Amino acid sequence: MGHHEGDHSHEGTDGQGQHGHHASDAETVGFGILTVSSTRTRHEDPTGDALADAVEDAGMTVESRAVATDEIDAIRSAVESMVEDDAVDLVVTTGGTGLTRDDVTLQALDPLFTRQIPGFGELFRLCSYEDIGPRAILSRASAGLADDVPVFCVPGSEAGATLGLEELILPTAAHAVGLATEHRD
Repeated sequence: MGHHEGDHSHEGTDGQGQHGHHASDAETVGFGILTVSSTRTRHEDPTGDALADAVEDAGMTVESRAVATDEIDAIRSAVESMVEDDAVDLVVTTGGTGLTRDDVTLQALDPLFTRQIPGFGELFRLCSYEDIGPRAILSRASAGLADDVPVFCVPGSEAGATLGLEELILPTAAHAVGLATEHRD
C-alpha cells in the first residue's frame, strides 16, 4: 500500500506548479458562472456560491456572475454577455439540464455552440452514475464552444454542479481554454 503512494509522490514537487508538458494551457482562467433559476437571486444562490468558492480555491478567478430565469432568451442573452466579456475565458451554467419543461438551458445555448464537447456530458453521467445510480441518465449535462469560449452546462443541484466542476471542469480548464484560443493572434 505504501509503495503505491510512493508512485505518485513525485507529482507536483517541482515547486513551479506549472504544467510544462501542456504548451497550449492558458496561464490564467477567468470564469463566468450563470445560475439558471426562476426562484434564485444573485444574493440567494447557494449553488453559484459553491461553484465560485471552488473556482477560487483552485487558484482561478470568477470574472462574472449572473442569474437568469428559465427562459431561452434570458439564458442565451446572459451567456452571450459572458462570452463577449474579454475577462471571461470559460463559462459554467448551472441549472436547466433536466427533463422538465422548464429545463431549457441546452435549447437556449445550442445555437451558440460552434462545436460540441460531447466527452463532458459522457464523463459527467459516468461520474454521476457512481453517485446516484441509473438516474444519472436523466441528466442532459453538456458542453460546447461558443465563439471560442468553452461553455459547460451542469445541473442546478449543488452536488451535481460541484461534481462536474471539481471532477471534470477545473482539471481541464486551462487546457480547454488554451486549445480553444490557440489560433488567435
